[in-house]
Amino acid sequence: MAKRDIPLDHVRNFGIMAHIDGGKTTTSERILFYSGKNYKIGEVHDGAATMDFMVQEQERGITIQSAATCVQWGAYRLSLIDTPGHVDFTAEVERSLRVLDGAVALYCAVGGVQPQSEQVWRQSEKYKVPKIAFVNKMDRVGANFYSVMEQMKSQLHANPVPMVIPIGAAETFDGVIDLIKMKALYFDMKSLGKTVIEKDIPEEYLAKAQEYRQKMVESAAEQDDALMEKFFAGEELTTDEIKKAIRKGTLARTITPAFCGTAFKDKGIQPLLDAVCDYLPSPLDAGPAVSADDPTQKREVSDTEPFCGLAFKIMNDPKSGGKITFVRVYSGTLKLGEELLDSTIDKEQRISRLFRMHASKQEPLDEAHAGDIVACVGLTETRTGDTLCDPDHPITLESIDFPAPVISVAVKPKSRGDNEKLGVALHALAMEDPTFVVTFDQETSETIIAGMGELYLEVIVDRLKREFNVECDVGAPQVAYRETITVPVDNEYKHVKQSGGRGQYAHVCLRLEPQEPGKDFEFVNEVKGGVIPTEYIPAVEKGVKKALESGPLAGFPVVDVKATVYFGSYHEVDSNEFAFITCAMQCFKQAFLKAKPQLLEPMMDVEVVVPEQYMGAANGSINQRRGRIEGMEDRAGVKLLKATVPLGEMFGYSNAIRTVTQGRGSFTMIFKQYEAVPKNIAQTVIEKRIKEGKVRPMAD
Repeated sequence: MAKRDIPLDHVRNFGIMAHIDGGKTTTSERILFYSGKNYKIGEVHDGAATMDFMVQEQERGITIQSAATCVQWGAYRLSLIDTPGHVDFTAEVERSLRVLDGAVALYCAVGGVQPQSEQVWRQSEKYKVPKIAFVNKMDRVGANFYSVMEQMKSQLHANPVPMVIPIGAAETFDGVIDLIKMKALYFDMKSLGKTVIEKDIPEEYLAKAQEYRQKMVESAAEQDDALMEKFFAGEELTTDEIKKAIRKGTLARTITPAFCGTAFKDKGIQPLLDAVCDYLPSPLDAGPAVSADDPTQKREVSDTEPFCGLAFKIMNDPKSGGKITFVRVYSGTLKLGEELLDSTIDKEQRISRLFRMHASKQEPLDEAHAGDIVACVGLTETRTGDTLCDPDHPITLESIDFPAPVISVAVKPKSRGDNEKLGVALHALAMEDPTFVVTFDQETSETIIAGMGELYLEVIVDRLKREFNVECDVGAPQVAYRETITVPVDNEYKHVKQSGGRGQYAHVCLRLEPQEPGKDFEFVNEVKGGVIPTEYIPAVEKGVKKALESGPLAGFPVVDVKATVYFGSYHEVDSNEFAFITCAMQCFKQAFLKAKPQLLEPMMDVEVVVPEQYMGAANGSINQRRGRIEGMEDRAGVKLLKATVPLGEMFGYSNAIRTVTQGRGSFTMIFKQYEAVPKNIAQTVIEKRIKEGKVRPMAD
């Protein structure tokens, strides 16, 4: 076994997460430059950022795929994942946070805590990821570090602890004051901020620095009883004591150390990197990997343990014509060429190539150790969220949950000869991203692709053209409605067919009950006395699940329903699996239509930012779209309108808000929940679906 080059306690696996346009990629580029990984800074606005290597990213100036890299900072190795900020690509954030030990939560000093800031914070809390905060863009007009601290408290219920405070703001932003060293830090512009100059704190900032240092020391003391006693006794805490206590609070997620700077103007990044090393967890701090099936079964973070890892990202590699699987190694050693068990699908596979990623570049490896984030080729059947492990020591880790898509379009290749190519391409893209769903509508012979938003699907269509050489005609965006029931109901159905020779017989009684929103589907078997033989119960469940795929109301998926089979009968000769599948489907559909069915639509959390004089127009634009105004705030010289709006009413809103605000308004939205569609609108949707032939008729 090759010796590891960096001790585990000096490894940091972290990501940068933020709202769109917060400056994540710009910050990542400075990290690459100051660490010596890159010799020049690549700028997002020039389409030259190292971490945004996709053509679509460079053209749009946004991050679409999470990108991984690895840098050295002093004695520490930092594995960094730069995640997208746009809500349409939230799956990239979800899977990254599942495998990262820590995160930098980045905020715009003007915009503060925005909708996607809240979303990624919730995602990180789901996986109990410790965080440090970085307030970026301190050079912009309206920048306010202290306002962002208050927003973190009120909107995220976080406990931010400033470790630095800014010297000036906007055009006067000059550097930061390190509250531990009690020194002013300035960043030499001739070296693009690489050289950090320490000076005494300017007189006019001394009182504020002392005030915030006292708050920081108090927060540190609260993490340890012995330090608290020392603090109350009026004794000075040492630098080492403060750092250890802040780290303890960060790992426990009771505090969030906060920093500030401007990545674009090359100020404040080095203290942030030091903080990543000082306060974020190592793989050892993150603790052992735990089996999803048996909590007592664990893998300690050690090279000597049996290997286990999680495949958290799939990426197509046009150069090699294959796929790259990103793996977080939790225990043991992963070696090139060895057989691995994918315990999620119970298949053994062999790694043909192993490497560490630097954005789109690959650094070949012979082996990877516990705590590493690596990429490999050869895992042809492995999917996102699958567990990889030593075949002799199987274990299955908790997978990754992804949100369901909320918008769909029909795609058709412009050339008939491209049908097969389209199928291959869509399969490859669906393997990459679990939020991308491909279905084929048998009634209309349409290929339907669904994802998290309009931009997401635009990128998919563009990738079909550029990466797979398939040009498509694309239909109008469609809302991903859902169907459910509102009252319990019982139903009985007999499926009898005689066509000469052996016939078909099945008899099923089902009880349907509404579930709480988000509970999805539950199947219960209460059959007694063998009236339906045990071997046919799975067929009943299969039939019900098939019925869920296309609801009887409007042909949309059915959610939040409990189905109980409690009685039935069979025929010794004519009963078979197919008969019970068919019977259960029809029984379910009949019952569903009796249970006061309801159409559900995706509702979005919308934030509209406009100058004050356009507030009336912004209000009107939301009300016209069946929106509910949830609140209004003042934010850095503008008004912030918060609302809940149906997704179906938000198509084309970008142009609408620009029109009514003379180009000065903007908005963001993220998925919130499903809600019932008003009856008149539901009827219109249902009638349209019937006319389009998308509602399957009931069997006689």
